[in-house]
Amino acid sequence: MQERFTMKKLTMLAVAGAGYVLGSRAGRERYEQIKTQATRTWNNPKVQDAADTVQAQAKQAGADLGHAVKDKVSEKVSSSDHANEQPSTIAPGMGTS
Repeated sequence: MQERFTMKKLTMLAVAGAGYVLGSRAGRERYEQIKTQATRTWNNPKVQDAADTVQAQAKQAGADLGHAVKDKVSEKVSSSDHANEQPSTIAPGMGTS
C-alpha cells in the first residue's frame, strides 16, 4: 500500500513538473498578450452595453422574485393565522376597557 502511495506521488510530481516546464515556455510574453486582449475586449463599448443590460435585467428579475416570495409568505402567514384562531372565551360585556 505504501509503495502505491509513493508511486502516485512521484507520478503526480512528474506531471506537475512537465506541466510547469511546458507552460513556462509560453512565458510571460504570452500571458501579457492574453491579458491585454481580455482587457481590450472587456472595455469594448458593445461588451459594456451588454453587461449593463444583463445587470439591469438581473436586478429587475431579483426584485420581481423578491416581491413574489414576499407575497407567498404573506399568504401562508395569513392563512396560518386564520386557521389557528381560537374563539373568544370572554363573555359578552366582560371585555377589557
